[in-house]
Amino acid sequence: CNGCVHATFFQIQMCPFCRCPISEVGSKKNEMRRIAANDPFALREMGKKYDIKEDYEGAFEYWTKAAEFGDVEAHDLLSTLYR
Repeated sequence: CNGCVHATFFQIQMCPFCRCPISEVGSKKNEMRRIAANDPFALREMGKKYDIKEDYEGAFEYWTKAAEFGDVEAHDLLSTLYR
């Protein structure tokens, strides 16, 4: 959830919304669960990870899927691949 992202960013030990403890293993597990549920935010963030690794095909795949679910930022990130 967004609270988990907030907690990770500010290095808080527990998510303020869902009260889940934050750990690297739990974080990855939660991220994959959100991707499987087609959460546009999670798909966009996974695309960013692929972009950082310079795997542009992977980034394109995740950003396209996020854009299909209405994520405006994913549309913007897709446009960067066409430059």
